[in-house]
Amino acid sequence: MSGKPRGKGARVLFNCTECGAQASKWSGQCGACGAWNTLVEDVARPAGNRGGLKLDAFATASEVRAISEIGADDEVRIATGFSELDRVLGGGLVQGSVVLIGGDPGIGKSTLLTQTMGALSQVVSTLYVSGEESPRQVSLRARRLGMPVERLRLLAETEVERILLLADREKPGVMVIDSIQTIFTSQVQSAPGSVSQVRESAAMLVQYAKRTGTALFLVGHVTKEGMLAGPRILEHMVDTVLYFEGDVDNRFRVLRAVKNRFGAVNEMGVFAMVDHGLREVSNPSAIFLSRHEEAVSGSVVMVTREGSRPVLVEIQSLVSESHAPNPRRLAVGLDQNRLAILLAVLQRHCGIAMYDQDVFVNVVGGMRVSETAADLAVVMAALSSLRNRPLPVDLVVFGEVGLAGEVRPVQNGQERLREAVQHGFTQAMVPKANAPRKPIEGLRVIPVQTVGEATGFLSA
Repeated sequence: MSGKPRGKGARVLFNCTECGAQASKWSGQCGACGAWNTLVEDVARPAGNRGGLKLDAFATASEVRAISEIGADDEVRIATGFSELDRVLGGGLVQGSVVLIGGDPGIGKSTLLTQTMGALSQVVSTLYVSGEESPRQVSLRARRLGMPVERLRLLAETEVERILLLADREKPGVMVIDSIQTIFTSQVQSAPGSVSQVRESAAMLVQYAKRTGTALFLVGHVTKEGMLAGPRILEHMVDTVLYFEGDVDNRFRVLRAVKNRFGAVNEMGVFAMVDHGLREVSNPSAIFLSRHEEAVSGSVVMVTREGSRPVLVEIQSLVSESHAPNPRRLAVGLDQNRLAILLAVLQRHCGIAMYDQDVFVNVVGGMRVSETAADLAVVMAALSSLRNRPLPVDLVVFGEVGLAGEVRPVQNGQERLREAVQHGFTQAMVPKANAPRKPIEGLRVIPVQTVGEATGFLSA
């Protein structure tokens, strides 16, 4: 499988799906980025004038200018009709921005964009380009969702040159490409969905969006590992990358931003899938909390922070005697390596050994907590299950645990406490540095400096 000729002026190359590097022959490891099994076969396009397309068709005049000469007016943002989506985007849709949305099949990406475009069509011109569904299928979905369809323009096309030609005629303010893996350009001699096709098609669409000021949504497929399919350079070309997550069997969906040039990353929007499409969930804490009628061992509530929003989640732990040579350590929704560190801290500084116990930790509701503020809650949940002593149902816990056994403060402690009070919690175990200077009405704060002080709460 060497770089033999294939057609006039074309030859086989191998592109890395991670970094986009090219190689003349296949190998197990990319020589540029070191990734394994990422080289895929592709056909290089002929050298010349990009398949006969005029290079100035989508070109813009460029010149060197001083920054002081460029206006710094505030960005004009367009409300999408979903406040949760606006939150994740950083306050709304920016003109000329390119947003890439990825998610598992059937998770609701097309539903979200159909509802969004239906709302946007009332204020700006819109164009929905479908490469996977027929116009009738899109129309039936829009009518089932009860969206206003009078002003929503629809195009079923997969050739990017044809799409840009019709878009120049329609001049939409917002455009959706569903999906980028189905779009192809005649300039590249390879099948739609290949590395070269996705890269070149996306580059032409991004160039059009920047030239015309059109806000562009690109829908992307994901791999079985949950990453966006196609070349990694696709994520670098766009302004915003969103992941639509959730289980198909669960009606709740979470929209996360992992890249955003116009707002904060790690923002989260929560939706519920109902009979008439997606509905916003304005109070996410309510769905992630399973308030027990009576206290149960191994359960504790913590306040995490997703972007600019504090969210209450329940952390559950099950500690049971192990009969295996190597006891299991399993964390769902948390970093498993972090769990091993916390168990080692408990043994070293508190004399509480779990080397003969299986330890399972889970974040209720499918939530994923990546911040270290969950450390103290994990420790308390595991200890509660080990000793079979329930924690109070009106207690919230948060704080970072250091290797020396100290409990370190976390950011935005006051906002976390206020969120807990709004949901009826009356006690809070927090790092001493996060204790409020002025008492909070209706809340008893338990400040702790070390893990030993925290574990003593269960012995009192």
